[in-house]
Order: sequence, then C-alpha cells, then structure tokens
Amino acid sequence: MGAKMVNFGGWDMPVEYPPPGGLVAEHKAVRAGAGVFDVSHMGDIRVSGGSSNGGALAAVQHITMNDASRLAPGQAQYSAMLYPEGTFVDDVIVHRLGAEDFLIVINAGTRGKDVAWVQENTKGFDCTVNDLSDRYTQLAIQGPRAAAVLQKLTDVDLAAVRNYWFTHGTVCGLANVLIARTGYTGEDGFEIYIPSDEPTSARVWQAVLEAGREFGILPCGLGARNTLRLEAALPLYGHEISEKINAWEARLDRFCAIDKGDFAGRDALKRAKDGPLSRTLAGIEMIDRGIARDGYPCFSDSGERIGEVTSGSPSPTLGKNIAMAYLPPAMAGIGSTVHVEIRGQKAKARVVPIPFYKRAKR
Repeated sequence: MGAKMVNFGGWDMPVEYPPPGGLVAEHKAVRAGAGVFDVSHMGDIRVSGGSSNGGALAAVQHITMNDASRLAPGQAQYSAMLYPEGTFVDDVIVHRLGAEDFLIVINAGTRGKDVAWVQENTKGFDCTVNDLSDRYTQLAIQGPRAAAVLQKLTDVDLAAVRNYWFTHGTVCGLANVLIARTGYTGEDGFEIYIPSDEPTSARVWQAVLEAGREFGILPCGLGARNTLRLEAALPLYGHEISEKINAWEARLDRFCAIDKGDFAGRDALKRAKDGPLSRTLAGIEMIDRGIARDGYPCFSDSGERIGEVTSGSPSPTLGKNIAMAYLPPAMAGIGSTVHVEIRGQKAKARVVPIPFYKRAKR
C-alpha cells in the first residue's frame, strides 16, 4: 500500500501510510472514527492442560502478577511477567479460554526470551506450553466506530462483548475466529485472530477497509500506534517498563495482586513496597517550545539531573507536546516544574495527570 517501512523488533513494519494517511491523519481517524492496524508481530503463548491442583491456572498464577483465578472463561486481563527482582520480563494480556486453558499475548521484540522464560518457569506444573505466534494474523480495529465496522463482517453480536472480554465466531466466512474487545489506543476496539496465510490475511484486511469506508477508516502504522498509546499513558516495553523497572515505579500496582499468593517476583515487590520509591512514572507537558523525546534527561529548577523521558511526542488530539518520564516522587507532584534538555538547551515543562487523554463514555 506504499507504506513507509521500518525495522521493529526484527519485523518489517509500516510506520505510516501515504495520503490520505500519514501519522496525524491515522491518529485522528482512530480518535474520531476507525483505524486498522496489522499487529501480527505480537506473540501468542498457550498454556493449557492439567487440573486445578497444579495445572495451567496454577502455572499462569505463578508466572504473572495479576490474579488469573478471577477470570471467567471468555475474559481477559492486563498483567505482566516478572523476574525474581520484581522487574519486567514483559507486560502481557492473559485470555482465559477455559478452566485450565490460557492464551498469553506478548510483545514482538521480546518474543524469544518470553517463550523461553515461560517454558522454564512452568516446569513442575502439569501443563503444556505452545508458541502459537506464527499461527495468527492479528488485526486491531480501533476507534469509536470499530464495532460498527466489524459488525458488518461477523455473526457475533459485538454489543454483547464487554471491554476486556472475548468470544469466538465467524469473521469474513472464517469459523472460530477469536474476537477480543481489547486494544492499545485508549479507544474502544477489537482485535481479531485469523489464519496467518497470506491470501486469507490480505482478504480480511481488504474486507475491513471496505467495511470501514463509510466511517473514514484508515490503515494505521506504528507512528499512530505510538502517539495513541502515549496519550492514553499505556506503557511500552523498553521505555516505561523494562528489566530495570518494577511495578510500583511504573504505577501498575492496580494490576499486581500481591496478596494472591506466591508468584515470580513477589518477594522483591513486597520488599520494595515497604521502602520509599526512588522514582515514579509521571506525565509532563511542555511549557517552552520543544519536544521531549525518548531518553532526554530531566533536571530540577536548580539544575540537578533528576530523571529521564521514557516516551515523548506531539499530541495530535491535544495539540500539545507531551511525554512520560521517571522522576523522584518528591518532584513528581501535579504542577511541579521540570526542565528537559533538548539539543543542549533546557526547556521548561510541568507535571500533569496521566493519562493525558480519556475517551468519552458512550
């Protein structure tokens, strides 16, 4: 389709499409109508089998920080896999397919290490681990009109699928397609998992674009995906979360079921919770001209280096330059000022609440 391509985690990925696309147009299409992303680079690990006395559920409880036992079949949750130090192997979406059957969606750039880590850390549990990453093409249809687009192509009543729930149904004549009401844009949306062969993938991609024509749908690349998730303050591995950052610092404590029982990284998190944090994730909005880009250092009013930007960009929705950064808690209060070094010059910014953007309830 003439997209500008970049290397992303070893994958050849579209960063933006030509007009009527482009990063800003694609971003605004998702906020106002609909956009579709090819996210087939994401990984998929199935953990299944065994009984309630040490099977798949027990394994998933051990390798993830959220409480998978609270999921009903057909429900999903945001979670993370942690090293013994309490830092991130990866953040994941856990889907409960059945009593002892789970699908864990992982990031593309960490796929190899994630699969190996899951295989190693589920030893001793009565379950089977399968890497299904190459089995699916995954398309994300996102935006306030996403349901209207996908409804044209499926026999499933999408209105009955709640946020962070999923079902199976026919899509574009394909039976037993997993349809999940999840996403990474801060908008309503669905992710569909279809067979990965090229003719099938291309046919469904074109069908989605045709179904969304009346709603102004655009194919969307990594550029818009990044600005959308930044406005919604959704973390990206290697930026807001990594093997050096723990869940408390990343402000993901609401997804950490510390009292559910033992899990990988729990002891370290308990120790960290008892002590003061040295840094916390904060949202900042530029006051002076300039864009706070990933990795730019942050300074106090007195000139002391206090932190670093993790993600930053102009916000097409808000018309402002925004960023997330790790700062000392004492300097991360709403309204506090920081100075970001941009090309050798310090530019003033203020700490603001995150997420920067919340979609209106409809």
